[in-house]
Amino acid sequence: MLNRRHHLDEAGLTLEGWRERWEAGRSFLQADGESGKRLGNETIRVTCEGEVSIRLPAPLAGLANAAHGRYVLSPRAAFAHRGAEWADRVEADRAVAYRICHDPDRGRWYLTASWQRRPAPALPLEAARAEGIVGVDTNADHFAAWRLDVSGNPVGAPKRFDYDLTGAASHRDAQVRHAITRLLHWAAACGVAAIAIEDLNFDKEKTREKHGRHTRFRQLISGFPTGKLKARLVSMAAEQGLAIVAVDPAYTSKWGAQHWREPMATSGREVSRHDAASIAVGRRALGHPIRRRTAPPPAHRSDEQGHRTVQTEPDTPGREGPRRPGPERAHDARPRTGSRTRATSASKTVRDARRTRRWVQDPLLDTV
Repeated sequence: MLNRRHHLDEAGLTLEGWRERWEAGRSFLQADGESGKRLGNETIRVTCEGEVSIRLPAPLAGLANAAHGRYVLSPRAAFAHRGAEWADRVEADRAVAYRICHDPDRGRWYLTASWQRRPAPALPLEAARAEGIVGVDTNADHFAAWRLDVSGNPVGAPKRFDYDLTGAASHRDAQVRHAITRLLHWAAACGVAAIAIEDLNFDKEKTREKHGRHTRFRQLISGFPTGKLKARLVSMAAEQGLAIVAVDPAYTSKWGAQHWREPMATSGREVSRHDAASIAVGRRALGHPIRRRTAPPPAHRSDEQGHRTVQTEPDTPGREGPRRPGPERAHDARPRTGSRTRATSASKTVRDARRTRRWVQDPLLDTV
């Protein structure tokens, strides 16, 4: 407002209009709540019927119109949003903070109530996986999400929730909030109990020593609100009764595109790299490897059959790593089984006969 005072024409304000907004910005009354006090706040008290009363300080005690130095306002207050939750807290004398402020554009006074929620109980991982999961791949301008069943198979079509992180901080915060709201509503409609998201952290990954002269990429990850996004997602998901499962983001985009982009694409549906990454995130949260199920056995064991995928147990170490090369045939010391089809050579037959020959003396040669 101080800056607008020197640029009234650009702000579209007159001096009187600016003065009214300036006074309104400084005219407010705020009081923090305290548990155990009557109705959760001693200074500003609001009953369940909407009666608002203010406890006046000692110099203004002569202006009180109620007992105990309190001033009761003539209008009634009502909370359309979470009114039932507010009434439960007031009835239990739990802390509720209030703020009374004036809106010069509408010419109204508003009463705002706020309180701190208890931490949501942690949901066991097995219970979060029971109804499947929604895998989310976080990007610079959108969320790519795909629903997966308990076995890790994609169900339905992928979803995309766009947001714009340019402009003022309030605009960026609103964009992230709207995108998360749409994501949570869709996840709740799918019937899942949890959302899987990458545990991103760019605190040490945006330095010049890490990415060199890739200025645009460093600016991209520097402007990505990872901390605010995770905090906002956790708090908003708790309101919807959804759990958040954070997974390791390593190779989710690369392996997702390698194993799931082409199989999930159809003639009427184009699957992006980010959509495939959301499948990889969901499968990792469910405890399945990112690779798809085992291919049928090949006709023979030569390398020309191509790479074979492997389906291992979730607790197998290194299940997502490359397969170890098999031993050479000449160095394979396992015993050979089965009948030989090749004819035995004559030289080997002679050697075996000489090795098994026994010399016996003829008794007829013992003569006198």
